[in-house]
Amino acid sequence: MSTIAPPSVRPSDPASLEAIAYASVRDIPTKEPNDQYRLGYHIWNYLKERKGTLLDAVRQSGARILVPEKEAAAIIERALQGK
Repeated sequence: MSTIAPPSVRPSDPASLEAIAYASVRDIPTKEPNDQYRLGYHIWNYLKERKGTLLDAVRQSGARILVPEKEAAAIIERALQGK
């Protein structure tokens, strides 16, 4: 029985909205990595739709973050301003 190599994965463009959103939550401490992915998705959705506030997006994500929500929103806002 032979095994074939997995398909190659192309990294996304660092300037894409998705990459910016997920990079902005990289410094937020969470209980597990899935919580960062969930938070990153909600930040991406916030950037795409522009509905509500950044703090609302953090709250709606349901991510188990290890810092207060306002502090997490401030960290994300600083990261987004850099982009």
